[in-house]
Amino acid sequence: MPHRILIDTDACISSGVCVANTPQLFRFDDDEVAELVPGAPVPPDGVVLDAARACPSGAIRVFDGPDEIDVG
Repeated sequence: MPHRILIDTDACISSGVCVANTPQLFRFDDDEVAELVPGAPVPPDGVVLDAARACPSGAIRVFDGPDEIDVG
């Protein structure tokens, strides 16, 4: 089962790192806050984890089933 991704919109600082590095998965909403691209296939787990690690605010949270993965 692929990892589940959640974006903490309150933590997002709109740095654009996720959008620049993984545009097939992330985009900005109308308020310039990162969101998942609707209907986008989830990429391999390594790509998801790299995106979460690169997020300067830690807004990208990754879950394996019910458990959150510590990407720090």
